Amino acid sequence: MKGLDPQSVDVVVTSPPYNIGKSYSAYEDDKTPAEYLEWCQEWAGGVHRVLKPDGSFFLNLGNSSANPFFAFEVATALKQIFELQNTIHWIKSISIETETGIESCGHFKPINSQRFLNDCHEYVFHFTPDGSTPLDRLAIGVPYTDKTNIKRWAHTGGRDKRCRGNTWFVPYKTIHQRAKQRPHPATFPTELAVKCIRLHGKQNAVVLDPFLGIGHSAFAAKECADTVSTFIGFDIDQEYIRVASEILGCEWKSL
Repeated sequence: MKGLDPQSVDVVVTSPPYNIGKSYSAYEDDKTPAEYLEWCQEWAGGVHRVLKPDGSFFLNLGNSSANPFFAFEVATALKQIFELQNTIHWIKSISIETETGIESCGHFKPINSQRFLNDCHEYVFHFTPDGSTPLDRLAIGVPYTDKTNIKRWAHTGGRDKRCRGNTWFVPYKTIHQRAKQRPHPATFPTELAVKCIRLHGKQNAVVLDPFLGIGHSAFAAKECADTVSTFIGFDIDQEYIRVASEILGCEWKSL
């Protein structure tokens, strides 16, 4: 990021390592808590430098039963740098009671425990420079269930679409062969990044992911080609970059 111009990026969508001992091939995921938070402040300071005054920084983080305050500790550490404008709940799996029974949707990693519940969600913290960044809420809006609300409420403008809110159900695709389908120990779905980019709502947007992994944020930027002009991604693992570039059909370079 040090090679990028100040205030040159519109949207940052990323998910750093969670410091829980994941088996990355080029990164040791085992810092002390103090070291990890200091490191987060360091790279987040770099994000702040390159982000435009009306930019959006979407940070995906999840807790674990061993460290239930993790996501909040990171968010609090970044309070010195950014304003927290929205907190989005990424729902990976949910069970809903209907008239015909209970319907379960999505996937989760089961926890074998007498104390902890299965963890079926993560956070997406929406940080901005000063908390006043405008969003295109209806870009990821949903239709009204009760269509009479369209005419009843003036703010609809006659459109059958309302704000989705801060709870997003985005399931993972089922993985049958991890080595071939997801050669990375911790990824987020492309759709999650697509929603973040769409929500920011800027035309000709420059999108950045400083923890690119195998490129799901890049795939999202490609899906949003009608609004995204440039995507920039970094990763210290050249194999991840190679995989992402191969899927995207683009060239990459080692820095």
